[in-house]
Amino acid sequence: MNPRRIDLLALAVAVVAVLASIAIGVRVFERLPHLEDEIAFLWEAEVMADGHSSLPSPLQPRSFLVPFVVDYEGQRFGKYPPGWPAALALGVRAGDPWLVNPLLAGLAAWLVYSLGARLAGRGVGLLAEVLTVLSPMFLMVSGSLMGHTLSLFLSAAFWLAWLDLFAARPRSGSDRGAPPALLVAVAGLSLGLLALTRPLTALAVALPAAPHGLTLLRRSGDRQRVLLVAALALAVTSLLLVWQAALTGDPLRNPYALWRDYDRIGFGPGHGHTASGHNLHWAWVNTRHSLRAGMHDLFGWPFLSWIFLPAGLWALRRNRDSWLVFSVFPALVAVYCLYWIGSWLLGPRYYVESLPGLAVVSAAGAAWLAGWIGAPTRFLRLRRWAVSTLLILLISGDILLYLPTRLGGLQGLYGISRARLEAFEQIAPQRGLVVVHPVDIWTEYGALLTLTPPFSDGELILAYAREASTNARLAEQFPDLLLYHYYTDEPTRLYTEPR
Repeated sequence: MNPRRIDLLALAVAVVAVLASIAIGVRVFERLPHLEDEIAFLWEAEVMADGHSSLPSPLQPRSFLVPFVVDYEGQRFGKYPPGWPAALALGVRAGDPWLVNPLLAGLAAWLVYSLGARLAGRGVGLLAEVLTVLSPMFLMVSGSLMGHTLSLFLSAAFWLAWLDLFAARPRSGSDRGAPPALLVAVAGLSLGLLALTRPLTALAVALPAAPHGLTLLRRSGDRQRVLLVAALALAVTSLLLVWQAALTGDPLRNPYALWRDYDRIGFGPGHGHTASGHNLHWAWVNTRHSLRAGMHDLFGWPFLSWIFLPAGLWALRRNRDSWLVFSVFPALVAVYCLYWIGSWLLGPRYYVESLPGLAVVSAAGAAWLAGWIGAPTRFLRLRRWAVSTLLILLISGDILLYLPTRLGGLQGLYGISRARLEAFEQIAPQRGLVVVHPVDIWTEYGALLTLTPPFSDGELILAYAREASTNARLAEQFPDLLLYHYYTDEPTRLYTEPR
């Protein structure tokens, strides 16, 4: 096929990625934060959009609960690094923070195509992009308010720039590379911004590049570029220490540990919530659960998402650049063994930055088995028919069966829904202090948080119900506001006194 036509098809697939992510954000997640992480990210973004890094702590912090938002020495701030909240703040300023991830999804899809085209040809790149855009793991995070789509984009941008700078072999055909100075800037800034977004992920993404960079230092032509990339990445990463110092007064104090003192990376007592601390046993348990989820959520092929990887690794066995990009996957698995908790609710999201390598190698495996690239020509027609049929069946099963089931299970997650929000809005005063009394779980209160500052600029203040004496003292703090009580098992009624 004409290369220009393939590029246009890839652009169309990137647009599909944007539209699919928007549809999921609207229909599945209803443009609302559901996870504690999402609520905290959005809180930080709202504060940043107003030009602040923190806010003064309320007089009764426990009455104004926001998950993963810390009260420390009179200031309230989120525990997360600034990278993703800062990006989300751009969406807040534009009025639609939930659109940031879909736009990043389209950019990330295009970068996956570009990586695949660079490593194994445009046809493989296009198939890798299609696999990525139909990946349940990709769609779940790109439709949410989580920061993984940004880190996926930054990871892909880093590797594309790195390989263009230090290619093992020249680009084929008439492709013309970008100026080296631009590539140095993209590689260094992408890795540094990734560290400001997900520091542990940035370490894993950089791990395969480190030994490669050391070998390049012996070549005078590449030495300066390697050092410039490293210096730029470290300079941006150092802003994380500046951020922590601004919030806590100590550049080495991790805000994670201010929310939970055991929320630390590493092994032994004090790392994780078990009495013995995090250890190799729990690392294996978490990794096993995450990888099991990945067997399904990677491409939406239950138990078979890995099926083309062995053939792809064989087909690209002499392609050093492909192995570098693929190595991000084992690096992420290894690095996240250091963290005390795993991830599988939205798929194995700690590994989502390895999706470009996994998609490209899988696409190359399918292409090699089908005889589209570099395979022996024996039984060529049969192999092409068999692989094409298998791909059609797997992709159709993902679209028609797996994705609707997997995404449908996330609707109304933790009881947070647009219907609950709208029911409260119908009776909520324009101005007042409402004490919310959850009946089952705290998210019945969390579902309403977007109606109160800093999420909203109105004069409706929501408080989380505590003991009666604490609730009574709230009225003294807001003498100009009427006090109401709201019980989540009576969603259409407000009380002026506790019931």
